[in-house]
Amino acid sequence: MQGFEVTVASDGAEGARLALTDPPAAVVADLWMPSISGVQLCRLLSAEPATSDVPVVLRGAEGRRHRFWAERAGAIAYVVKGRMGDLVRALARAVVSRGDAEFFTVLPDDGSDVRDRIAAHLDAALFDSVIAAEVRNLAVCESFERLFDRFAQFASEVATYRWLTVQTLSPLRFGLHASPGGREVAEREARAALDLGPSAAALAPISIEDDDAVGGTDGPPPLVRAISFGETRVGTVAIAPVTGTEKEIASLLEVFARELGGAVRMSTLVEESRRQATVDALTGMFNRRAFIEGATREVARADHCVMPLSLVLFDLDHFKQVNDQRGHASGDRVLHAVGRLVQGSLRPADLCARWGGEEFVLLLPQTCAAQAKEIAERLRAAIAVEHIEDEAGEPIPISASLGVATLQCREVLDSFVDRADRAMYRAKTSGRNRVWAEGEPASCVSASEAVAAEA
Repeated sequence: MQGFEVTVASDGAEGARLALTDPPAAVVADLWMPSISGVQLCRLLSAEPATSDVPVVLRGAEGRRHRFWAERAGAIAYVVKGRMGDLVRALARAVVSRGDAEFFTVLPDDGSDVRDRIAAHLDAALFDSVIAAEVRNLAVCESFERLFDRFAQFASEVATYRWLTVQTLSPLRFGLHASPGGREVAEREARAALDLGPSAAALAPISIEDDDAVGGTDGPPPLVRAISFGETRVGTVAIAPVTGTEKEIASLLEVFARELGGAVRMSTLVEESRRQATVDALTGMFNRRAFIEGATREVARADHCVMPLSLVLFDLDHFKQVNDQRGHASGDRVLHAVGRLVQGSLRPADLCARWGGEEFVLLLPQTCAAQAKEIAERLRAAIAVEHIEDEAGEPIPISASLGVATLQCREVLDSFVDRADRAMYRAKTSGRNRVWAEGEPASCVSASEAVAAEA
């Protein structure tokens, strides 16, 4: 009555053969059938080139579960049996959505059974779902470095490639998995594939080198896909395939790119939350809690290995006057500048933190008392000449009083810090803008300290 010409099949397998041999405008099938299910039929028709755009309407009993299965299978609509008006309207929408598609016959005469072809498609779908699940499981990684390491281990189990790279956009970084002998070439190709220009020349990759990547310089060009989380692009994944594996790699790369977004986003959020929990936002230095954790380990290591360990505690002189007379914004400028200055003057193994307010603390591993005092004196001098301007462009003079202590045998951190604090107090009461080493007699004043006292 609606103008449709209907061809009826005796069962699901026969219907699949008819559809593949002469693709129709639409297919109507039961969700559950004796030979093959409507879910299997949907997956088969959508995977075959001749029928990939043929809309399928599935029918069955009322129920959310049935409707869910139909939607997941790719059906254009799910209609409850007996509701012919719904079925006719669904067919009309299906035919309109398809338009004037060109039909053609493509069922190969190779003796393959429809059930075998369905089984092959289901195996491929199962393989993709397993790959997707493994990639999604990387969301438990708490850092990008660990995520990339585990991803490279997994990828090398399911694919053969010359190199593999994953890039994140915020923050900008990338991991590279390559063979030991092909790392240099791989990095050059990866940078080009990721479009890392001259501005990122100093960006070093998180590198994994082992024989799981086959290496070599000859092969097809790398395949590149964007990694997205929702509507936001969060990175890029690229793989350099070996000759003959391009199709396999392309298929895997689609799954990788689709599923990596959540894992990349999660690891980035965890890293950022940890950074915020350990870093003082104003100065960029460790906060007090993070410093105590690191310093406690260093104290235990120094005591066990009998290595010298020194601590410098310093306070900015008359800082309250800066806040009161020039405003807290100017005070923040001073703290930010001092934090940057301290971090730029220390060794990689040293720890520094904002201890609280205008107080800062430095932990100096493998540093004796004399060396620590020299370091503190250089820092005092650098702070005294640091040029800082308030919001009006006027210079803000600053200085610091520093106390130095060296770890004693079997001493705990609290006692260690307390001795440095007492030394800092002596520096303040002796004229400020000077260094005082714990245990130093009051008469012991260096030439530089004498100059500072006169100033």
